[in-house]
Formats: sequence, structure tokens, C-alpha cells
Amino acid sequence: MLNKSNQILDREAIQSKIKRIAFQVLENNYKENNLYIIGIEGGGAILAKKISEELNKISELNPKFLSISIDKSSPANSNVTLNGSIPDSENAVVLLVDDVLNSGKTIFYALKPFIALNLKKIETAFLVNRAHRSFPISANYTGIEIATTIQEHINFNWSEEGFGVYLE
Repeated sequence: MLNKSNQILDREAIQSKIKRIAFQVLENNYKENNLYIIGIEGGGAILAKKISEELNKISELNPKFLSISIDKSSPANSNVTLNGSIPDSENAVVLLVDDVLNSGKTIFYALKPFIALNLKKIETAFLVNRAHRSFPISANYTGIEIATTIQEHINFNWSEEGFGVYLE
């Protein structure tokens, strides 16, 4: 059961963060014709889809949405699967999206499918940045940065009832 007193972001705040991230992505990539917004399955894919939709509303970038599957509990040993392809990768910009940036481990291993591609640029976006880095990953776009203890957890509820981000 979600405790509303632990809610960090509600629906309106999340939508505002998504809109701001979309405008920042547009500002930094307005000349790009080959933009891929790729979300890590789960909250990252949901967030990536919403950023994509927002970009379609505010621009003519027409980003392509893809997702990556990875075992978040053991990303180093996980098969990392991109659910599509990136033709003309030399001209492609990838925005890799996840819901929370904590240690950087998931995003680090989620980069596997892109290592063999000669991409123009890779950027990252997160709704919540907890800044407990163990891997050399940084956020290009962040909805909110929050100081937490390592024992605390960020929980997302994307369902209609209780939609929001919670600190547990």
C-alpha cells in the first residue's frame, strides 16, 4: 500500500518534468533527423514513451521509440536485448531512458547493444537522480535530483490509482 505522505512527485509534477525533459532534448537535438528514444523495460520504457509523445507534440523531430530488456537485479550477467534496430547508426542519436539513476549499473550494462554501433551521440535521461554512483554514468536530463540514503528506495506507481513517485 502506498503512503501518500511519502509521495515525492504526483501526476502533475511528473507530467511537468516530462515536458521539461522533452524541451531540453529538443533544444540539444533540434537539428537531428535520426533520434531514438530507448527506454529500459519497466518504468524506463514508460518514461521514454511519454518523452517521445511529448516531443511529437512540441516538435517535428519524430523520434523513434524502442525498448531494452535487461535483468535489473543482475545486469552484468543479463542478456541485453534491443527490441528493434537502428539503421544508419552513424547519423543516429540515442537517448537512453530509465526511471531512476542510482549507482549507474543498469544503464552501464544497458549500453551493450550500442558498443558495436558507430552512433553520432548517446545521451541519458532519468526522472529521478539519486546520485549514489558506482559506475561512470551521468545524467544529461533529470526530472528531479533527490538526496536519499542508500537504504531508501524510490518506487514508481504508473497505474491510475496512486500514480506517482514515492520514497520508501
